[in-house]
Amino acid sequence: MTTTTSPTNAPGPMTNIVRLNNIDHAGLRVITARGAERGDAVNQIPVFPTEFEAVQRDFPIVLHRTPDGAWEALALLGLDRDENLFLDGDRWIARYIPALLDRGPFSIGVHTGPDGQREPMVHIDLAHQRIVRDGSVTPAGEPLFLPHGGNAPYLERMQDILQVIHTGYLAQSAMFGALADAGLIEPVRIEIQLDETLRYDLVDFHTIGIEALARLSGAALESLHRQGLLAAAVHIASSLGNVSRLIALKNAKRAG
Repeated sequence: MTTTTSPTNAPGPMTNIVRLNNIDHAGLRVITARGAERGDAVNQIPVFPTEFEAVQRDFPIVLHRTPDGAWEALALLGLDRDENLFLDGDRWIARYIPALLDRGPFSIGVHTGPDGQREPMVHIDLAHQRIVRDGSVTPAGEPLFLPHGGNAPYLERMQDILQVIHTGYLAQSAMFGALADAGLIEPVRIEIQLDETLRYDLVDFHTIGIEALARLSGAALESLHRQGLLAAAVHIASSLGNVSRLIALKNAKRAG
């Protein structure tokens, strides 16, 4: 049996990723409080088509090219390195937490069985900073399994989040290809002037052009709608209105 992981779930340094099971990991708990020490201090995070509707309510979504030339969507959370303006101590002040942040120590591993069939399975990083092991002097966090067997509600929710990531990752290449073929992906430059001395100029990003959308023929619009891509395009384009919220949060942080 072999295992592969998608790039979005790929192991990083200092990890110990194993397939989750209710025997070896019955006593594990996961700390759900937010915080910089829990890995939340990031100024951008990849997001997926399966969560665009929720993401665009709180965060700007921009597109960029990955090193291998593929398109990827990012939610902007801050302006400076390691700055998350939606993190206030241990509180998350937005309505939605992007799936890659919310998943904590969990990931999807795709196992290939002897018959060649590939099946996604839940994995856990035992070295993750959110893990609390059985026997801790001060038990904290959410249990993964019920005392007499079965998944705890927290693990059920994590499985839903992993499905958002897995399904979105598989769908994004075709989606961005169709949007690019329709001529909708265009460069965007986000210029933010906070005062006379502090300016941010965000370059190398792309968005969905509103005017390009308006110029599409009826047949092209129908095709995108039929593929379920029109809503995603609108979510990306409209999300840039949230840049004003980033500015407001940054000004509040500076004033504080």
